[in-house]
Amino acid sequence: MTKDNELTLISVTYGENDIGDAIQIESRLNVLCDVLSVTRSEHYQAAANGLKPSFVFAVNKFEYDGQKIVEFEGTKYKVDRTYAPRQSKGIEDFEDIELVCSGLVNGAM
Repeated sequence: MTKDNELTLISVTYGENDIGDAIQIESRLNVLCDVLSVTRSEHYQAAANGLKPSFVFAVNKFEYDGQKIVEFEGTKYKVDRTYAPRQSKGIEDFEDIELVCSGLVNGAM
């Protein structure tokens, strides 16, 4: 895989502002990725569980740290699940992890 696209991994933590109100703090990490197709079986299996996957992104395993939100081409997506292929297709695939993602509605998970 060539990793021709850029994906932003977003970590969310919570803190306080100057007056003590709880606020959400986003930490962003830009990584390179491949955009894969959602397979037919993945689509139907997800639909049976009430999910609607939009994209599958392949990123380097060492860059992914459990982030639950990603941004691709200006749109945020929720990471529904991850998949680490058992066998690589080539030496460059050995350390990849696939992020199966669905769209966020009004920015909410």
